[in-house]
Parts: sequence; C-alpha cells; structure tokens
Amino acid sequence: MYAIETTNLTKKYKTLTAVNNLNLKVETGKIFGLLGPNGAGKSTILSMLCTIVNPTSGSAIVNGYDIIKDSARVRQSIGIVFQSISVDDRLTARENLRFHAMLYDVPSKIMGRRIREVLKLVGLEDRADSLVRTFSGGMVRRLEMARGLIHNPEILFLDEPTIGLDPQTREHIWDYIKTLAQEEKLTIIMTTHYMDEADLLCNDIAIIDHGIIKVRDTPEHLKSFLAGDNIIVRTKYPDKLATGLSGQDYILQMQASQDRLSLNVKQGSMNAVRIINSAQDLHIAVDSIDIDEPTLHDVFLHHTGRQIREEGEDNFISMYKRKRRGR
Repeated sequence: MYAIETTNLTKKYKTLTAVNNLNLKVETGKIFGLLGPNGAGKSTILSMLCTIVNPTSGSAIVNGYDIIKDSARVRQSIGIVFQSISVDDRLTARENLRFHAMLYDVPSKIMGRRIREVLKLVGLEDRADSLVRTFSGGMVRRLEMARGLIHNPEILFLDEPTIGLDPQTREHIWDYIKTLAQEEKLTIIMTTHYMDEADLLCNDIAIIDHGIIKVRDTPEHLKSFLAGDNIIVRTKYPDKLATGLSGQDYILQMQASQDRLSLNVKQGSMNAVRIINSAQDLHIAVDSIDIDEPTLHDVFLHHTGRQIREEGEDNFISMYKRKRRGR
C-alpha cells in the first residue's frame, strides 16, 4: 500500500522546469528521504504534495486523496514541520498545541488527552506549561513535531528537521523521529542535507537533481553499487605485496607507493582479511591496514557531481508563506 503515488508530476516556472515528470511511490509506514543540492526540486516536490502549489501537469495521490481535487482532505491528513521555527515563543507549549488543535478541528473532548499524548511522545510533558522562549533549540524542534502530530496525521513531512542543532541534540531528535515512526505508525517524508542523518533514519532514499530522480534505493544498496571499498596497507614492501596479490578477482585497482599499497576492492571488510593472510604467506610484515567504505556522501557526489550545501530559508517555506499571505 502506498502513502504517496505520483504520476508524471511536473512543475514549471516560465522557462524553468523545477520538477520533471516525477513518478514516485512511497510505501505506508516508511521513512523516506529526499536528498538533493540547492535548486534540485525537492522543495517544489514537498510543496506540491502538501498542496501549497499546484503542479503544471501530472498528478499525485496522498493518503488516497488527489492533491488537486481533494486538497482539503490531503491537508487534514498530513502534518508539516518546517525548517524555520514557526511556534509562538510567547505562548507555552500547551497553548501552542491547543491553538494548532483548534485550527485542525480536533474535538474538544479529546483535545486535552491528545496534547498530553504528543507532549509525552516528544519528551516535553514536564515543560507543558513553560513559555517556549525558555526552550532550547532541540526542545523547540520537538515541540514543532508534537504540533505536527496533534491532529493524528497519516504522513509527517519534515523539512530539514535538525538544521542548526548541535550534534548531541541532533542525535536526540533522530531518536524521536524513529519513535514517531514506530509508535505512531507514521509515514515520514523528510529532506535533509546531513548524509549521516539520511543513512541512519531513512528506509528509502531518492537523490534528486534538476527536478529528476537520479537514483532511488535503500542507503545500503546505494552504497554497495559504488565501485568498491578503498584499502590502504602500510608496509615496507608494497611492490612485493602487489605482485603477490596480482590476479585476485576481488581487487579492482591497485597502486604501490613508497610505504603503502592502495587498493580498491569488492567487499572491503571481508577481503581485508584475505590481504593480511596473503601478506603473511609472503612473509611481509603489515604495519597497518585502513578500510574506507563508501558513504552516502560518496553516493551523492557520484550521482550529482556536486556537494550538498546547507540552505538558508527553503523555497518550501517561502511558497508556504506566500500562499498564507494570499489568503
């Protein structure tokens, strides 16, 4: 069953094609990551799926609702956590959640219980009546997640959920995201420029560039498709070791230098042992061996040829604000 399904979804701005014939299916209950450099089209995709902007052509179904014909139902069934802070710091956490619950017509008889539930879910129940201006950055992000969940959405959109947070707080937010997916049975769609974040959290990833999906798969499969792992063996006899290893089918490339042998190999962790065993058979002392396995960052560079960069205010937020002003 699919939470999101798009068919040739396209968005053009005059001569610019921001999203080009996007065909995408996201399974219910998965954490799905959209990765791409600035201007890749990921923000435009979010904006269309959240009914903030209409597509130029094509269609999309979100939670079983058409984003054009049933836009109100789509909005009712999703939650959004924006990149920029959007809670009111002059209100308490409980007041922020109550205001949002009223906007989404959460019944008054269950509103109090639901507020307590989401505050507990994000670990803020003891700060329910504290002013948000007294919160740390990580606490604010958690409150925004609670706000996005108050009306029991089936899909939660997270736009750069840990941007600007310190490493320890980021890891705490990761734990909460995983908890949300498991306990709330949510489908989560997230954008991020942190490769470690996408690697850790996402069941599935699409790398987007120039409005087109370049590749899509699990993080592990994406990394395994790269040429191989890099191994550096430090030894006094790199040429002799290279000669002894010549012809091995697991070695893709090999280069000896003054005090080291650099290799590109299949399944580096497993074949490093074979390299060490071969060195022992040749009576060659190995001083050290380092394995550099491909990362998601390597995958990103391979498919886009560009570094991913931190963004200022995201186009997704800008389009949302323009739409709100136009109401």
